[in-house]
Amino acid sequence: MTWILLFAAIGFEVAGTFCMKLSDGFRNPLPSVLIFVFYAAAFGALTLTLKRMELSLAYAIWAGVGTALTVAIGVLWFEEALTLLKLASIALVIAGIVGLNLGGAH
Repeated sequence: MTWILLFAAIGFEVAGTFCMKLSDGFRNPLPSVLIFVFYAAAFGALTLTLKRMELSLAYAIWAGVGTALTVAIGVLWFEEALTLLKLASIALVIAGIVGLNLGGAH
């Protein structure tokens, strides 16, 4: 259940960020409202995740996977450039998450 909550938190956070772009600086009402709905759900799910998962690991996964998904959406949906530097940076984020996971093993 903890992992489901964490990935729900990630999904809600990514959806909120996607709505930020769609809101066009709060000019579009529906995406503007959804920003707050999705972020409230994201923080709620993350808070419940932290009852059973270490803060450093949960936050690293939340931020790292959310960042990677946001980059993917930017490239696929908004036609942002995907450069070698972006790919390398995402790989470093993933390596950091793996390191935190291995470093926290009991």
